[in-house]
Amino acid sequence: MFIDHTILDRITEIENTWITMSDGCRIAARIWLPKSAATEPVPAILEYIPYRKRDFMRSRDEPIHRYFAAHGYASIRVDIRGSGDSEGILHDEYSHQEHDDALEIITWIAQQPWCSGAIGMMGISWGGFNALQVAARNPENLKAIMTLCSTDDRYADDAHYMGGCLLNENMQWGSMLTLYSALPPDPEIVGDKWWDMWQERLNNLEPFPVVWMRHQSRDNYWKHGSVCENYDAIRCPVYAIGGWADGYTNAIPRLMTHLTCPRKSLIGPWAHVFPQDGVPGPAIGFLQEAVRWWNHWLKGEETGIMEEPAFRVWMQESQPPQPQYAVWPGRWVAEETWPSPRISEHRWFLEPGHLSPIPEKPTELSFCSPQTTGVRSGEWCGFGADGEMPRDQRSDDGGSLVFDSDPLTERLEVLGAPVVELDLCVNQPVAMIAVRLGEVAPDGSVLRVTYGLLNLTHRESHETPQPLEPGKWYQVRVQLNDFAHAFPPGSRIRLSLSTSYWPIAWPPPVPVTLTVRTGMSNVTLPVRPPRQEDEALRPFGPPEAAPGTPHKKLRQLSMRRTIEIDLASNEMVYTLRSDGGEFDGASHARIEEIDLDVGYTLFKRYRILEKDALSAQTELTQTAHLKRRDWSIWLECRTRLTATIETFQFAGELEAYHGDQLIKRHDWALAIPRSLL
Repeated sequence: MFIDHTILDRITEIENTWITMSDGCRIAARIWLPKSAATEPVPAILEYIPYRKRDFMRSRDEPIHRYFAAHGYASIRVDIRGSGDSEGILHDEYSHQEHDDALEIITWIAQQPWCSGAIGMMGISWGGFNALQVAARNPENLKAIMTLCSTDDRYADDAHYMGGCLLNENMQWGSMLTLYSALPPDPEIVGDKWWDMWQERLNNLEPFPVVWMRHQSRDNYWKHGSVCENYDAIRCPVYAIGGWADGYTNAIPRLMTHLTCPRKSLIGPWAHVFPQDGVPGPAIGFLQEAVRWWNHWLKGEETGIMEEPAFRVWMQESQPPQPQYAVWPGRWVAEETWPSPRISEHRWFLEPGHLSPIPEKPTELSFCSPQTTGVRSGEWCGFGADGEMPRDQRSDDGGSLVFDSDPLTERLEVLGAPVVELDLCVNQPVAMIAVRLGEVAPDGSVLRVTYGLLNLTHRESHETPQPLEPGKWYQVRVQLNDFAHAFPPGSRIRLSLSTSYWPIAWPPPVPVTLTVRTGMSNVTLPVRPPRQEDEALRPFGPPEAAPGTPHKKLRQLSMRRTIEIDLASNEMVYTLRSDGGEFDGASHARIEEIDLDVGYTLFKRYRILEKDALSAQTELTQTAHLKRRDWSIWLECRTRLTATIETFQFAGELEAYHGDQLIKRHDWALAIPRSLL
């Protein structure tokens, strides 16, 4: 990556400024300005997230926001109410209060003497979510947004539930947000009131996994902030960006389909990261692309960005399954519109062990997957870390019902979301199905290309799930995740069905025997024909960025992932130890610029017995550390989730220390009723 160090000579930085809300709450912002803004007002770009602008996100923020400032924008990074150095309490993600504050912040920015009045909003993950959500409120000065790795549907396509199945990511992400929300502001920013602010946060702390598990179907809680409820509410231009290794890619085709405002999209091979840091590669010059977008919509310049195809993606080539990829080979392809009329549907029918282009006589096939099926699935959402990608699927396929096509005689390129229609019955009132689409290489290895989950009690609706009647036949539709992949000649397409998918999703309370009736059951793939114009697509430049604040590694913590099988009990244990990824493998680092030591560690463990769904258990232990001279903060948070047939059992402890003194301890032991889950 090219780092332009001359940028620092062209910009002015404001370490912190206060934006006072109408209720008196002060919101903390860090601002970067071009030096010319003192006399020539410029457009502004807002990023609005709860991830501590002062310390943990400092080295991530600066290369981006300094770059925008050097290219003629006021760039503003704001801590959401109750996070970082901002006053108040963070009660939940994407709250009404968060959106109301955003409207006031945008008005405040527009009124500043250095702002021209035109404002853009951008962000990845949380910042991508609220960019869409705030755009739906239509503030006058918000002229365009860029949303990365986000979603339009908070229930059906977020870190909490997938196809009505509870994701283990709900527990991990919620536990991490709980710890983050317990950290104090920096005394160098807020002064002596830091103590009272910290006590307020600690006294009002609630474990977020429980908040979200109390809403197990798509109720009004999830509809709030889900812009899919009314796409027409968004009127400003939207650039939606993501990666095939991310957990949020599906929202991009939906936004392209349903938005009526000017819109554009980009999907690379990347995980949950900005494209200039794209892993798997190739990384691209995303910040240059962003400036083209902002110049068009905030400055009125003709950059040509809207004359290019609206839907551009990385067509991934075949690869052997690996734990991680530095680069995923492929090429850029594009469609002028999405959905594209060029995409055709190719259907295969399920026959015993086989995918056939022609339906044959129906046959009933029954199976019950081991609870350990899914151990080769990788992470629900990739973050570019080692070992998170799906492994060779052969061992998971051993616990699944499998259907293979004949070897392909020619290359087959697929772009979009496959759909699987199944004629099935089960022996329990609550059941799930995991559907995986894979590529079988001539050597027998299996690359998972895409997958989908469905809680079968949600077969007709996520809002009003209904129990299954054992023995009754149902027609069920499962839409898999969107993807782009080129199947080479000689490979086979594999469809795999399982009744469990641990540790990605929590299992039904009782092992399920599921019967599929072949003949009518089928899978439909969206096949994309070659497009000659792809060769003339405007190439992306190489990655560029501004310099960031260096940090000194004080303690290294190598990432470690292990899978253990107890051969006596048939218990599978999956373990991860990580530094959290913010300081290049350091669990303890020093930011010299602000005289601060920071630290974070994460340990998680998933356990399950091969034949006992109620043995499922998730454990997380996190630590966080902030230290400057005699100001020393230490937090430890331990959370666990188990279940009975009737309830989820959440337990947790959080301890907060100042120096050697225990300031606050939380002990949680909560039971959440299971509702057809």
